[in-house]
Amino acid sequence: MHKADSEYMWYELEPGCVIIEPGSSRKYHTGDWRAFFPVLKKERCIRCGICWIFCPDIAYQKDEKGYYIVDLRYCKGCGICVRECPVGAIRMEKEKEI
Repeated sequence: MHKADSEYMWYELEPGCVIIEPGSSRKYHTGDWRAFFPVLKKERCIRCGICWIFCPDIAYQKDEKGYYIVDLRYCKGCGICVRECPVGAIRMEKEKEI
């Protein structure tokens, strides 16, 4: 028989708004709903990795030349990388309508 909401104790509730399985975000391509996306100017990039450190979606990965390249399958377009880049090597561009 199902309990009424008022009959549950706090420790019986399932966790909400938390990641209970580390690394599970890699299973889901969450970048489909963004309005803007980051573009890297490699000639200005110093390969410091600050974009990778601050990215809340772990959308940046290092390429074979040491540049941190965004994976648009995971990027949500928040712009934190642009704000944190110390040399202004990243800019945001508007997504084109499909």
